[in-house]
Amino acid sequence: MTTDAAPFRVLRRSATQLSLVVAALLVAAPLLWALKSSFTPTGEVMSTGLFQLPSRFTLDNYVLGWQSAPFVTYFANSFIVAIAVTTLTLLASVTAGYGFARFTFPGKRALFILTLAAMMMPFQAIMIPLFIQVRSFGWLDSFAGLIIPGAVSAFGVFLMRQFLAGLPHALFEAARIDGASELRVFLSVVVPLARGPMAALGALTFLASWNNFLWPLIVVGSTGMTTVPLGLSQFRGSNATDYGQVLAVSMLAAIPVIVVFLVLRRHIVASFASSGLK
Repeated sequence: MTTDAAPFRVLRRSATQLSLVVAALLVAAPLLWALKSSFTPTGEVMSTGLFQLPSRFTLDNYVLGWQSAPFVTYFANSFIVAIAVTTLTLLASVTAGYGFARFTFPGKRALFILTLAAMMMPFQAIMIPLFIQVRSFGWLDSFAGLIIPGAVSAFGVFLMRQFLAGLPHALFEAARIDGASELRVFLSVVVPLARGPMAALGALTFLASWNNFLWPLIVVGSTGMTTVPLGLSQFRGSNATDYGQVLAVSMLAAIPVIVVFLVLRRHIVASFASSGLK
């Protein structure tokens, strides 16, 4: 019976691996085409197929695309906003998640339900009220208007609460018996144990902030506060779009996100790998 089952196990494993390869190719194909097209002369971008090489490879799209707008300013703005939003989101998520997971206070259940409701609310539903509030504070066309509305993540609070609620209560009791204050427990026990989920949340938050287009489009009104996604939209003309330059600058814009993932990949993989363990 074991011998008869062996071929089926091999077939099932092969089918799984084949499915993963096909899924990887489906995801990678557009990225490979974009990378190839960024080195393709502009006139050939839309006329060459996925597996068709251009007549020549060129760096003109990168040079002309970078020089067509103050992308140094755009990248600097995006870095400031993404790093600030990520830092504030991590701080708010781990502290609020710790409070929901380990403390009892009046209105705790109602506040957590409100947090869950915020996760289900599409941004478009609160976009106009949020804009009016930001305008009343005088934060339009400023870093405050770009950063503060995204400084708290309902998903981040929920993620950290779920992780911290699953930790053994004895860890916190042992620290308190040793004389540790609540702040010391938080810094010495909670933060080190939550590095994996915090890394995953940080990477997702950085990616979302770096690629955010809609909110900066609403609150930014000057070149000095323009971010990279808004800068990429400038390549679209009334009669034509320079896709070669768009793809070239997009490849450059993807580098920070790739670097963040490479730096945090070990923590991210460990977080997802242990998410089903108790």
